[in-house]
Amino acid sequence: MMRYILPFVAFVVIAAFLFVGLNLNPREVPSPLIDKPAPAFSLPQLHEPEKQFSPQDMLGKVWLLNVWASWCVSCKDEHPVLMALARQNLVPIYGLDYKDKREDALNWLARGGDPYVLSAADIEGRIGIDYGVYGVPETYVIDKQGIIRYKQIGAVTVQSLEEKILPLVKELQNK
Repeated sequence: MMRYILPFVAFVVIAAFLFVGLNLNPREVPSPLIDKPAPAFSLPQLHEPEKQFSPQDMLGKVWLLNVWASWCVSCKDEHPVLMALARQNLVPIYGLDYKDKREDALNWLARGGDPYVLSAADIEGRIGIDYGVYGVPETYVIDKQGIIRYKQIGAVTVQSLEEKILPLVKELQNK
């Protein structure tokens, strides 16, 4: 009888962990980069590849870094939300075009509109790795000191803008 108890207890423990794990929201994975400096990079701009963009250029400003790609289905869902946000001019949105062909990205922005002040081209995806990108789209709120204050995994929605992103942006702009 005792030889069956240990495997049964192990099974119950494993089942409990699986039950808890399956009920977690994968979009709420905490980022180890929150409250840390945004990883430095210098990448060519999508529209003007002879020019570079770096987060250092943004010191003194609160801004959003949106990781996107022309091949990303969820990016198409969030695009109208970003276009509306860009028209409101509440916070500058910079894009990080992730693992994409330049021509495809430019065509996608030409068709759907361009909400970005500019986009940097992360063709090989190395910068995305530095930022801990799980998949596109992802959006980061970065403060005036270049510190990441929030990470939105998945598409930005009207609800996430109103409940989390814009209140945080307003708070950071007033500091």
